[in-house]
Amino acid sequence: MTQHDHDGGLARDLPLLTRRRLISTAGVALLAGGAAWILGGTGGQAGANLAATGANGQTCLKLPGETSGPYPGDGTNSKDGQTVNVLTQTGVVRDDLRPSFDGMDGVAQGVPLVLDITLVDVGQACTPLAGHAIYVWHADADGHYSLYDLPQRNWLRGVVVTDANGKARLTTIIPGCYDGRWPHIHFEVFASLDAAVSGRDALLTSQFAFPQAEVAALYQAEPLYAASVNNLTRVSLTGDMVFGDNTAEQIAAQTLTIQGDVTGCAASVTVGVVV
Repeated sequence: MTQHDHDGGLARDLPLLTRRRLISTAGVALLAGGAAWILGGTGGQAGANLAATGANGQTCLKLPGETSGPYPGDGTNSKDGQTVNVLTQTGVVRDDLRPSFDGMDGVAQGVPLVLDITLVDVGQACTPLAGHAIYVWHADADGHYSLYDLPQRNWLRGVVVTDANGKARLTTIIPGCYDGRWPHIHFEVFASLDAAVSGRDALLTSQFAFPQAEVAALYQAEPLYAASVNNLTRVSLTGDMVFGDNTAEQIAAQTLTIQGDVTGCAASVTVGVVV
């Protein structure tokens, strides 16, 4: 696979990177609303950890904000002078991201992935957040992004809404590893579906990472990911230009828990935000 410019390399992505605005203060602990609050940081690492433990013993971590990249398709940028906004297209609210929709054709091929996302409020002792919308998008098995690299496709993009337990499930594929980036999935969290489809006021813009051993095995086993095999050997999670400046705790919270094989995988992750 030829080198792509979705994230444009370090020079292009650096101005887009969302910087963590919390001041790192090691060892500061507060108790609020029955939750244990920890505001801390490790010297030399960006941002701070904001975590809570509820009465049931569940611990959650506020995920760090990350760049949306050059290809969010959420109305914040343009291609060839035209605003690109998939969020206004009919059918964007869906739980299967593999097909194109709203008059576009094609179905993305790759290892099937069922992703369970649990959204919680770190500011309220890890309380599940119902009725919130999550816009998810990522590259295909070849490392291409729909609407940009593939202007006649809008696959691998969609909005899901959390249920009463703060959970949302979607079906997609394992993304390829393209040159210069660790395998990842982009997402934005909105307070409501109305806010999401208008692209207003995302509560969080961030990315999920894939665990190395699992994704490496999948790439080796599925010929569709042939280029990803070599690309993965040239990058690392801790050295990635997006994930690399996070704390170990943040990286762990951003990394999917995944199991399965080339016939299908299941993954889960908890997304902590402060509403």
